[in-house]
Amino acid sequence: MESTLEEIEFLALSSNRVEVLRLLSEDRYTRTELAHETGASQATLGRILGDFDDRSWITRDGSEYGATATGRLVAEGFADLQGIVETERKLRNVVDYVPTEALTFDIRRLADATITVPTQTRPNAPLQRLLALLRSADEVRAFSHAFNEQGLTTLQQRAAAGETDFRGVFSREAIEALADEPVLRERLRDLLAADSTAVRMRDESIPLAVMIVDDVVYLLLRDEHGVLRASIDTDDPDVRSWAEDRLDGYWADGEPLERDALETT
Repeated sequence: MESTLEEIEFLALSSNRVEVLRLLSEDRYTRTELAHETGASQATLGRILGDFDDRSWITRDGSEYGATATGRLVAEGFADLQGIVETERKLRNVVDYVPTEALTFDIRRLADATITVPTQTRPNAPLQRLLALLRSADEVRAFSHAFNEQGLTTLQQRAAAGETDFRGVFSREAIEALADEPVLRERLRDLLAADSTAVRMRDESIPLAVMIVDDVVYLLLRDEHGVLRASIDTDDPDVRSWAEDRLDGYWADGEPLERDALETT
C-alpha cells in the first residue's frame, strides 16, 4: 500500500508531471513541443521523462514520446481522482443538504456546477439566482415539495405575458400551503389560467426541489427545518437527463390541478 501511495504522491507533487503524462496519453510529442505546451524547462522535462521511462509509462520513437498502455491508465485514473476531489471540494460545505439518495447520476457531473450560498449581505442569494434565470426563461419545468412566493409570482407574470411555458408537479402539501394564503391562491389560479401552463399535484411526497430552466437544472437545498441553505445549478446533459426522467415519473403519478379546484382546496 505504501508503494502505491508513494507513486500517487510522486505524480501529485508535480503539476508538470501530471500535465506531461496527460499530454503524452493523448498524443505523441517531442521535448520541444512539451516545453511549449507546459512551460517547463528542458532540464525539468529531462528528469520527468526519465522518471516516466523508469516506470514504463512512456515509449520513445525517434524524437517523439508517447504514453504506454499503463501510462495512459495512470493518466486516466489520476484525472478521475482530480475530478472526484474537485467535486468534493465544491460540495464540501453543502453536502449535508444534498439529497444524494435521490441523485442517481454520477455526482462528479456536478464538478462544473454553480453553487450559491446565502451570505451576510445577500441572505437570499440562492433564490435570487433562480429568479434571475426565471426572468429570461422560455421554458420552465419543475418538480418540488415547495413553491415559493417569488418563484410563483415570476412564473405567473411571465406565463400571463406569453413569455414562458411552464409545466410542474408539486406535492399536495405545497399546493395546499399556497391555497391557504388568499393572495398566493389567486396567483396560482392566474398561473393555471395561462394557456402555456400545466400543473399536476402528487399525493406522495417529492423529496427534491428542482427546476429545469431551459437547459439549466436548478436544485434548491434546504435543511431539516426548511431553511434555504444553498442552490446548485448546472447545464450538464447527464444531470438534465436525470431531472427530465424524474419529472416524467412524477408527472405520470400526479393528477391535473385545475383552476376551479382551488376554490375549495
